[in-house]
Amino acid sequence: MKLKFTKMHGAGNDFVVIDAINQHVDFTPAQWQFLADRRFGVGADQMLVIEKPQSSGIDFRYRIYNADGGEVEQCGNGARAFVKFVTDKGLTDKRAIKVETLSGIIEPALEDDGGITVDMGAPILEPARVPFDAAGLQGKAEGGDILWPLDINQKTVWISAVSMGNPHAVQLVDDTEAAPVNADGPAIEHHPRFPKRVNAGFMQIVDRRHVRLRVFERGAGETLACGTGACAAVVAGIRRGLLDSPVKVETRGGELSIAWSGQQSPVMLTGPAVSVFEGEIEI
Repeated sequence: MKLKFTKMHGAGNDFVVIDAINQHVDFTPAQWQFLADRRFGVGADQMLVIEKPQSSGIDFRYRIYNADGGEVEQCGNGARAFVKFVTDKGLTDKRAIKVETLSGIIEPALEDDGGITVDMGAPILEPARVPFDAAGLQGKAEGGDILWPLDINQKTVWISAVSMGNPHAVQLVDDTEAAPVNADGPAIEHHPRFPKRVNAGFMQIVDRRHVRLRVFERGAGETLACGTGACAAVVAGIRRGLLDSPVKVETRGGELSIAWSGQQSPVMLTGPAVSVFEGEIEI
């Protein structure tokens, strides 16, 4: 079959975006891997699929497939691309929409300046719900957060376990450029303490409202930006008493802005979304 798609990115985190309302899409993991392949397919960190909603009062359903072909719960940068896509394609005339995801409802909105803000919902901080297996571990308190030890690559790193609808392990580093992201990232992603695997975040604090961040994403490897990773990192930094909202998150692909007032309030993610090209490919 021939598949129509749009290539997009949010701060360098790139996507193949597919309208599954006006064309049939039912692919195997191998076919998703083919689409994501940067030599034989289109190339992307994730594939984003727009479908009709399954619940009343909701505008769209949003499904996300990583480059390894697995479906995942959430993608913050992808949510911004989603809004731009459905707006540009005339699938909605709303500036704020409600979208079903595997992890719940998100509410992205198109701002007057062209930026897109996504209400990502409240972070999940209870280890078992991340999910993170803390049994037998001795955590240590820092501010309002609990840091957990992970043994990887013959050393121990201390992480904050946060879910933004998908699991994240956030650690502080002195310098993101020198951080062993590609060595430690896979070890953290596949650590047995995370039964659904995990996104590994490496955060450098520049000042109380500015951080640098690299993320080794579950099922995709290191990406140029990670929206949920930025949210999780800022939540961890605020809980540790190191950051004040809002926080500028500097990634290798661009800047994101994260605001969070604490407790059970939602995390607000703001950043760009760009359409690169449209095409058609034989699957």
